[in-house]
Amino acid sequence: MFEVLVYVYENYWRGDACPELPQLERKLNAIGFDADEIRDALLWLDGLNLAAQSTLWLDTGPETPPTPTDLPRGQSADSLRVYSVAEQNHLGAECLGFVSFLESAGVLPPPMREVVLDRAMAIPGEPMALDDLKIIILMVYWSFGEEPDALILDELYDDHAERLAH
Repeated sequence: MFEVLVYVYENYWRGDACPELPQLERKLNAIGFDADEIRDALLWLDGLNLAAQSTLWLDTGPETPPTPTDLPRGQSADSLRVYSVAEQNHLGAECLGFVSFLESAGVLPPPMREVVLDRAMAIPGEPMALDDLKIIILMVYWSFGEEPDALILDELYDDHAERLAH
């Protein structure tokens, strides 16, 4: 499924540039992706669209869709996100640490974090691999029509196995 999501991310600049799901399904079938992977990815993308739309509740008009920076900050600076046992088990320490890193860097606002967590919890298996979580984070940015900061984008794309120690 993640191969399909990466293909969609790389071939459609923003979520609103992506064709409707039935047309996307035909394109993915024509490319040669496995039917089960396509089905899983389209179900996941549909959930992502619903989560992103429910988060973007500001009425900015049809010509100017809201961005994550426009989102309300329903959380005060002193608040703390407590992860459920199910979230802790499913995501694992490495993924939760990465989410915390992005939050502390100021690049993952609380509404986007909640969409990331929602979509991560929709993936079967535990604990989730960090590389899979990074794809989810990229897809959440994509669905909001945002591109992460260059340094964060580098962190999301970075292959730690190819790093050279200096």
